Amino acid sequence: VCLGNICRSPSAEGMFRALLARRGLEGRFGADSAGTGNWHVGASPDPRARAAAKERGVDLSGLRARSVSPDDFGRFDLVVGMDEDNVEDLLAVCPPGLRGRVRLFTDFTASRPAGGVPDPYYGGPEGFDRMMDLIEEGVKGVLAHLEALEEGGG
Repeated sequence: VCLGNICRSPSAEGMFRALLARRGLEGRFGADSAGTGNWHVGASPDPRARAAAKERGVDLSGLRARSVSPDDFGRFDLVVGMDEDNVEDLLAVCPPGLRGRVRLFTDFTASRPAGGVPDPYYGGPEGFDRMMDLIEEGVKGVLAHLEALEEGGG
């Protein structure tokens, strides 16, 4: 989950789905992205995000922005925010019994950058490259976490 669901979170969804496909796990896990804001609902991912993803073999063209729904907290085992502000926004609307499902995306990275995945929206292409580096690292950690949950070690 990011702010508008047009840069970071759809990139993570696409990268996670591509990772699942490479590992033959498409039916075992799923992913969906959303935004804490609603101003981009129905929009395609940002062209710069699509280009950065395409350079890594990930197609985001079929994704459309949506807002987080209260139902998401019950539907998903894990709801990850791309930065600390998104996590705070998620916790503010999350039912109390499900707050343990909300995590910071970079908790699943080895590098653990302060604050989370920076929003590249107002910057240049290098911000999108950095975003994709962190997302590529993070989706592997998310998958490892979900596999551990399945095995009862989560």
